[in-house]
Amino acid sequence: MSTHKHIETQQIPTKALHAMLLGMVAPRPIAFVSTVDRDGKPNLSPFSFFNIFSSNPPILIFSPSRRVRDNTEKDTLRNVLAVPEVVVNLVDKSLLERMTLTSFDFPPTTNEFEAAGLTTHPSRQVRPPYVAEAQVALECKVNEVIGLGKQGGAGNLVICEVVCLHVQADLMDADGRFLHNNFHPLARMGGDTYLEPSARFEMDKLPRTVLGVHGLPKHIQESPVLTGEQLAQLGKLERYPLAAAFDDLGMAIPATPLAQHQLAAKLIDQHQTAAAMALLCR
Repeated sequence: MSTHKHIETQQIPTKALHAMLLGMVAPRPIAFVSTVDRDGKPNLSPFSFFNIFSSNPPILIFSPSRRVRDNTEKDTLRNVLAVPEVVVNLVDKSLLERMTLTSFDFPPTTNEFEAAGLTTHPSRQVRPPYVAEAQVALECKVNEVIGLGKQGGAGNLVICEVVCLHVQADLMDADGRFLHNNFHPLARMGGDTYLEPSARFEMDKLPRTVLGVHGLPKHIQESPVLTGEQLAQLGKLERYPLAAAFDDLGMAIPATPLAQHQLAAKLIDQHQTAAAMALLCR
């Protein structure tokens, strides 16, 4: 029986729904967006409704939502509609305090670069400057702005095409590849919580064919021991292994099916997935 609570989105206030969704859909990358108004005055503001959606063409989208409290538009949106160009600066911990300071609702006449003590640097292909202190900055032309509503909390999808990259030199290798393991961007969680990457791990790419959990024998699918994650590891195997995959370990076969499943679970956790499958399929 499900232990979930069921919440109809139309039954709760926008403010509560906003907080709930942002707490659930996390972590989210942060777009530190610089824009200019018609007179060329710069604005700088962070947005966590943001991600990359295409590489050819290189498209990213961020969304400056209408304010929930009073249903007003943000300066960034007004600027984008007037001058459809932006720079998306990416945020690491060295920019945390200054980035969060720009989220204050300064008067429209305020230059957030100056308010946060950040340096403007002229862009190459767009009018808004980029943040000189940012390790990565993406110059973009705005292709389209799609309003999602007129009520407080409604987003505005700013669809941008990246036209120039600015990357700190120590984040590139000699062959021009981006050293993603050297870059530590911050992410936004729910409420006032941010996330700094601390534990990174790699996953092997899937082979061209896999067994899938649905392709495992029933006694394995219905194992009283194996977790869903362990079953998925077995399901990622390309084919059923030979018995030697287990025999070569020099281990005795447990006497009971339960003990076999318990040993298989240990083998999976030790990255001996083929051996675990060979044991279970004997």
